[in-house]
Amino acid sequence: MSVCVVAPDKKPLMPTSEYRARKLLKSGKAVIFKYKPFTIMLTRIVSENMQPIEYCCDTGYKHIGVSIKSEKHEYFDCQFDMLQDEKKRHDDRRKMRRARRNRLRYRKPRFDNRTASKKEGWLAPSLRNIRDQHIHIFERFLEVMPIVSATFEMGSFDVHAMHEFEATGTVLKGDDYQKGPRYGMNTLRKAVFYRDNYTCQVCGETADEGAILRVHHIGFETGDHTNRMSNLLTVCTKCHTSANHKPGGKLYDLKPRTKTFNGAAFMNAVRWQMFRTLKSTHPDLEWHMTYGAATQEARRVLHLEKSHANDAYAMGEFHPRRRTPFMHFQKLRRNNRILEKFFDAKYVDARDGKTKKGAELSCGRTDRSESRHSEKNLRVFRERKVSKGRRVIRRSHFTLRPGDTVVIGGEKHRAKGVHNKGTYVVTDAKKSVPVKKVEKIIHAGGYMPVK
Repeated sequence: MSVCVVAPDKKPLMPTSEYRARKLLKSGKAVIFKYKPFTIMLTRIVSENMQPIEYCCDTGYKHIGVSIKSEKHEYFDCQFDMLQDEKKRHDDRRKMRRARRNRLRYRKPRFDNRTASKKEGWLAPSLRNIRDQHIHIFERFLEVMPIVSATFEMGSFDVHAMHEFEATGTVLKGDDYQKGPRYGMNTLRKAVFYRDNYTCQVCGETADEGAILRVHHIGFETGDHTNRMSNLLTVCTKCHTSANHKPGGKLYDLKPRTKTFNGAAFMNAVRWQMFRTLKSTHPDLEWHMTYGAATQEARRVLHLEKSHANDAYAMGEFHPRRRTPFMHFQKLRRNNRILEKFFDAKYVDARDGKTKKGAELSCGRTDRSESRHSEKNLRVFRERKVSKGRRVIRRSHFTLRPGDTVVIGGEKHRAKGVHNKGTYVVTDAKKSVPVKKVEKIIHAGGYMPVK
């Protein structure tokens, strides 16, 4: 890995090796400027021998590949992984806020005040965060490296055609774009029922036989709650129970008929906006946009395996023989504002004698109009209570948080959490150590290296 160098006036200079950086630091000719990326600042002015450096980025919805190189050297070969539960946390926050405001008497109704979404260039918060991460990573390197050109892979995708080819293997032509799976149907719910012939796809009971039908998200297990047709299934109320959503249930192991194309939709939404933002913010750089087909061909010519970092290396003008070791970083959240956790009670199931949570042996009621004593009621199978349900409320903010790096006895460990009112820390070695024995704490946040 290379070490970035800046002049006393904070002007970026050519990177150097780790060995030379250590010598400069020990001799007092340089001081540490920043840690991410690790950068030193020279204490005296030196002559500048600059070479053109290019920044290449393989953009993505989940992973970002970065390669920074000159004609003879590659300085950084990285992959950055995004947070995958951003939308879920936004949804949880939205639900909690709505419930909190609904408990207030005489609250002024404010349901039509979302003016931000009507502005030009508005993006959903989850997409805006990923777009900003691409820009932030680039500007972080630009601050400490003399980058003169940048290349970003930003493709355009026909999501409709990709869905159709994945599902049926056919290529859309002409008016096929107007005759999709919902052609002739007023609502998505009606289209799903019509496709499944108004029949429960689990037990086979039909609407003519008295079945009350529901629409089920197949990919709920992996967090896929999209409303595309291939992810929806017709089930009856007898099968659409909380027990069938648990491991071993009838709905748990089902897989969507086609994969999700969130990455393609993300790139269609942000590619031009992100490119124009970068270009207008840094007009003195040379900007290039490439596509996946060109990257794939360049990677084939260079005999490289498929990876996000190799895709970034295959872009651009320079392809030096000397490559730097690969580095992998994972984005970690900086704070967790959830103060309360609930641990469900556990009971012995009378049917098989196994210990199960109270939610698995519930009455199964999903609507207040339903009876608590219907055939979906599983509370009758509760026998001996193994443990009580409890709520844990965090009443103070502890110094150590999950994901922090701690030094204990000269060895680095990753903290899993604290207990006993914050006096003990649990490490990744599954050991409980008093906080007093912790010599150093490196707080988790931003991008942390993956071992």
